[in-house]
Amino acid sequence: MGNVNYNANVLDHFHNPRNMGEMKNPDTEATVGNPTCGDVMKIMLRIKDDKIKDIKFQTMGCAAAIATSSMTTELAKGKSLKEAFKITNKDVSLALGELPPIKEHCSNLAADALKKAIENYRD
Repeated sequence: MGNVNYNANVLDHFHNPRNMGEMKNPDTEATVGNPTCGDVMKIMLRIKDDKIKDIKFQTMGCAAAIATSSMTTELAKGKSLKEAFKITNKDVSLALGELPPIKEHCSNLAADALKKAIENYRD
């Protein structure tokens, strides 16, 4: 497949991921995977007054999957569930400064996991 060129922001979120790790007793969580590339992401939320008070993720995947997971948690933290639910794959990609087209699918994982966790909480 060759080398993929990532911008500095993507590399920063890959090397210094925000909100990565385990959360004890989250209010909700979701795990999503991409069977094509094998990436798997788990997202955990702590919710208070309908806002995301804390958020953690664990991702097994490439640099783009880890960077998009990190950025998604940054975009969602402190937002209301309604606002966080509106975060799209494109929002994540744009916040990172565009992913290489071959890695664009990685941004889908994080936004999908966030939506699924919020849906799980609402159910």
